[in-house]
Amino acid sequence: MAQTTTREANKENERTQKARLRTPTGFKEEEAKEIAKQLNGVLADCFTLYLKAKNFHWHLSGPHFRDYHLLFEEQAQEIFRMIDPLAERVRRVGSTTIRSIGDIVRLQKLDDNNADFVEAADMLEELIEDNQILLARLRDARSCCEEYEDVGSTSLLEEWIDQTEKRIWFLYETSRPHLSGGH
Repeated sequence: MAQTTTREANKENERTQKARLRTPTGFKEEEAKEIAKQLNGVLADCFTLYLKAKNFHWHLSGPHFRDYHLLFEEQAQEIFRMIDPLAERVRRVGSTTIRSIGDIVRLQKLDDNNADFVEAADMLEELIEDNQILLARLRDARSCCEEYEDVGSTSLLEEWIDQTEKRIWFLYETSRPHLSGGH
């Protein structure tokens, strides 16, 4: 009997704690959950891509070192600037966000790169592919947010879609073979 009472008290305490984190919004609970699921997935991939860009920035070697080193740092910082607004947006729609590296691992679609050495050309190619995966995820999240009339998230996602498309463009142009002739 005492064990049942303790379990019930624990469940009530858990409900109370969750309620304290539930930001009042105009979204239904299921809408907030679906928006949060999409945004948290993007967030997990942003953490992953940020760390990969920094990894490549730190471990780069070769004749294009300076240019690629600066490019990878610039891109890492751009991705890093997405992280806090994404997490705060999840909270503002009435849900909770990533709490640990374990959460990131469970939600990420991008693969980590733990290789001891990666050729510079392979770094560029991998970052192009990862940004394309992130771009698809951003577009899916935007569609979800638009469906639920989440204008705030939609607006942020549209800006990040544009930034991601630009990152892909810069990486692609950097990865192309050098051709003579100019334009």
